[in-house]
Amino acid sequence: MSQRIPVTELTGDFRQRAEDALGDDQLRTNFRTAMDSLMTKRADAFPDEEEREGLRELGNRIKARALSRLPDLLEQLETRLTENGVQVHWAETVEEANRLVHGIIERRQGSRVVKGKSMVSEEMEMNAYLAERGIESLESDMGEYIVQLDDEKPSHIIMPAIHKNRRQVSRLFHDHLGEPETDDVNELIRIGRRTLRRKFMDADVGVSGVNFAIAETGTLLLVENEGNGRMSTTAPPVHIAVTGIEKVVQNLRDVVPLLSLLTRSALGQPITTYVNLISGPRKPEELDGPEEVHLVLLDNGRTGAFADAQMRQTLNCIRCGACMNHCPVYTRVGGHTYGEVYPGPIGKIVTPHMVGLHKVPDHPSASSLCGACGEVCPVKIPIPELLQRLRQENVKNPDEAPKVKDGGAKYSRSERLVWGLWQQLNTRPLLYRLFLWGATRFRKLTPAKAGPWTDNHTAPVPARRSLHDLAKDHLARQGGR
Repeated sequence: MSQRIPVTELTGDFRQRAEDALGDDQLRTNFRTAMDSLMTKRADAFPDEEEREGLRELGNRIKARALSRLPDLLEQLETRLTENGVQVHWAETVEEANRLVHGIIERRQGSRVVKGKSMVSEEMEMNAYLAERGIESLESDMGEYIVQLDDEKPSHIIMPAIHKNRRQVSRLFHDHLGEPETDDVNELIRIGRRTLRRKFMDADVGVSGVNFAIAETGTLLLVENEGNGRMSTTAPPVHIAVTGIEKVVQNLRDVVPLLSLLTRSALGQPITTYVNLISGPRKPEELDGPEEVHLVLLDNGRTGAFADAQMRQTLNCIRCGACMNHCPVYTRVGGHTYGEVYPGPIGKIVTPHMVGLHKVPDHPSASSLCGACGEVCPVKIPIPELLQRLRQENVKNPDEAPKVKDGGAKYSRSERLVWGLWQQLNTRPLLYRLFLWGATRFRKLTPAKAGPWTDNHTAPVPARRSLHDLAKDHLARQGGR
């Protein structure tokens, strides 16, 4: 059995990493077990098909309406938050977002940060940025804490350590925390909580993500199951929330169906243990809560997607992970194979807007287009359709001004020439007949190697006689009877 390679040591492109993952039997077993469980829980959470599809349609309409008014809603959100005492910051790039976060911590002379779960902070690589400047940033979500201990990145957007089983976690705690090894999951959770609980009260700043930002009331909504999010946002004197600009919705009424879709699609739960609504810092008469609350709104390629009427649908995503849980490719290769923050089907349509197709040229093609991701998406993002669009953008001539960042990453003049010849061959009858004549008579000259296809398949060889010839003979025999 091959050994799993830590993400910090992964080399090669997507194809090489996928090959490495496919050779890791333990990794594949871990993912298969976890995905089967998550798919079953989601199915059980939506027993009524009519109710499920009605809820999905409603979720799609809510997100589409919010996106149609995105600039106005963002301005309204900033106004309401400012009125509530929250300081709002705008960042076009991850570099700018990191500078803003570091600046807030520096003004408070902070040196310790405790973080609730946040995929946007992963986009920013915030932990590494702060560590380079002498600031300790500790993950408080159990899954995030596990992968941080092992110097890895999350392999799933909801369950960061889903690629590990309990024995692997136990060994990790033994090696890094000096704890005795155990197969008891509850004991592993207690070990993690004991370690983390001491950190909350020592932290100078708490950082969190945002699941939904409500424009009408100026409210930040966070969902979680462990209580670490609530501790991270209330115990430290400063709370910094970081989120993408697409998380804004119009009002609290819109949140109700989206919240139901999120929790049931992600974990099969009717609702999470904690639903946190944050509308401002601690008031003078209140006994707890942060003295300051900041919100960093990050673009990082999102306006590029927003500008494209079709690709805008990627911004509907509520980060439930259901598409990953049902994806046959993700289940076999795992999240680290993708080499980016967002893996799986949603990652393949979101990441190109953030980092450019030149960095992830194989992502749009790493799909069987089975359609499972689109069928389970709670807000009905047509992921297979968007993957096909990205495949087209990937091979466009860069001189044709592709509409996706760094489009044309896999453009090939020789391939374009071949397909041009193929088009001519199949649209000109005389050329087509000449080709058939030559292909059937010189079939033995067919090369044994014909590109990557023949790495795992036998090269196709033309038949001795074409279908047209066989049909003519058949008709001639019929006419002679």
